[in-house]
This record gives sequence, C-alpha cells and structure tokens, in this order.
Amino acid sequence: MKITITGSLGNISKPLTKELVQKGHTVTVISSNTERQKEIEALGAKAAIGKMEDAEFLTSAFKGADIVYVMETLGQGFFFNKDLDFMNALVNIGNSYKKAIEQAGVKKVIHLSSIGAHTDKGNGMLAFHYKIEKILDQLPNDVSIKIMRPVGFYYNMFAYMPTIKTQGTIIQNYGGDEKEPWVSPLDIAEVVAEEIEKPFNGRTIRYIASEELSPNEVAKILGDAINKPDLKWITITDEQMLNGLLAAGMNPDVAKGLVGMNEGRRSGVLYEDYHRNKPLLGKTKLKDFAKGFAAAYNSSEIVNH
Repeated sequence: MKITITGSLGNISKPLTKELVQKGHTVTVISSNTERQKEIEALGAKAAIGKMEDAEFLTSAFKGADIVYVMETLGQGFFFNKDLDFMNALVNIGNSYKKAIEQAGVKKVIHLSSIGAHTDKGNGMLAFHYKIEKILDQLPNDVSIKIMRPVGFYYNMFAYMPTIKTQGTIIQNYGGDEKEPWVSPLDIAEVVAEEIEKPFNGRTIRYIASEELSPNEVAKILGDAINKPDLKWITITDEQMLNGLLAAGMNPDVAKGLVGMNEGRRSGVLYEDYHRNKPLLGKTKLKDFAKGFAAAYNSSEIVNH
C-alpha cells in the first residue's frame, strides 16, 4: 500500500516507517526539516518536505495514498515560546489535515490523538486533542478514521531530570500510590502498524498503553536505574507548580495547561474513558526505558523532547 506519514522521524514515526518499509509498503514521510530528507530516504521511504499548516502542500503529499497517518506537533521548544498561542496553532494543523484529506480524496486515516481527548474540560492542555478529533469527525462519512489514544509517554519523564539533578527528587503537582498508565513510542508504532493492516470501518477509537504504575513506583524504577535508590516523588500544590514553570520561562498558557493536565490526573478525569476501554498492555516496560533515561542522566546531557 501507499502510506503517507506525518511526524518526520520522531519517536513514533521513525520506528513506524522502518516497520512499514520492511513490510513492503511504499511510504512517504512528511517533515518540515530539509536536513531529514537523506535520513528518510536511507530508511527506504520518500521524503515530502513542507509544513503541516500548509493544506495545499499536505494535499499534494496525501494524493494517491491508500492510508494517511496524521499527528500534531509544534516541534521542540514550543513550551518556552511566549509569543505562541499553542492551542490555536495546533487546531490550525487539524484544520489543514481535514482540508487536505478531503482535497486529496483520502478514504482511510489513522489519527494519533491522546488520553484525555474524550473531553474538553478538566484535561488541561490536552483539550486540543478533543478539538482536533471533532474537526476530523466533520470529514465525510465515507472517510474511515482510526483514532489512536496513547497515554502518557515514557519520554515525558525526561522533564523530571532537572529537579532530580538539583534537588534529588521528582517534583509534580500530583503523586502517590494511585496507578496510572504509561506508554512507549515503540508500542505505539507497533499498534499503528497493526491497525494499518486491519480493515477500516467507520470511526473507531483505540487506547494504547505499555504499563500501569504509580508515581512512587516510577520514582523507585528510575531511582534504581540512576543509582539513587532513595529517589522520592514529592507532591506540591498547583500554585507552586505553576510558579516554578513560569520562573523557568515557560509560556504561561502552556504552564497552566500542564498544571491543569496534572489536576486531571488527580481528579480522575484524564483516565475515566481509558478505564472504560482498557487496552492490552504493550511489551515495552518502564525498566526498559529506564536504561536510556539513566544513560542520558549520567551523560549530563540536556534532553529536549
């Protein structure tokens, strides 16, 4: 099949591209970075260089595809861009996808959404996923859409590294012994590749998770990996969390959105639909990810994800 993938060679799109090429599919990878072209071609895929906000470019890239895989991202560093209206920027990408899918005549779509996309309230910054799901749902009925809703990514834990290094703790505005689901991008790529091979029929939703762990269990696993077996997860107030993010120079709307997302973790809003539609857990566990976390921690690299 001819498959067009967005997301450049990111944590999900790169392993997905590799698997699809190995299975004999003709894959086009969309990237805004011209420097990615050679790397994409080295994997056996075709590169389409352009912006996700450009509906005409997307239409050209989608044309002739049997399936398109779409995801929204603003790239590295947007958390600290104080001039950015991130919600509006992401919704614009969703509108570009809708227009391009219609204009290109694509009938099969896989959309990478997120945990929390079942609602626009109580989920903080994840509300944009709800908005984009609603945009794509306006596509004609003959367009089949498989909505993928992964849970929190393991690699988001790289954000814990600064306070581990400076204060010897993980600091968040939620915590405790309540289990929550986490996922590896490798398991997401595997599920998307699996869904590409299955029949498309109407509009469907699938959650993706690798392991369910409490914050205290996360601290134990990461602590053991970095040779800090006494690593603790400390819970602070929403106000303290917000002030800390703002002091670090974060975009105020993004900071509020992150605090609100963690509020949704505490209240249970974030996971209420996940618990109604629990998936089988993937094979990549936190202990697997923790090896890479430890390598980055010990190398003292600044990790941007």
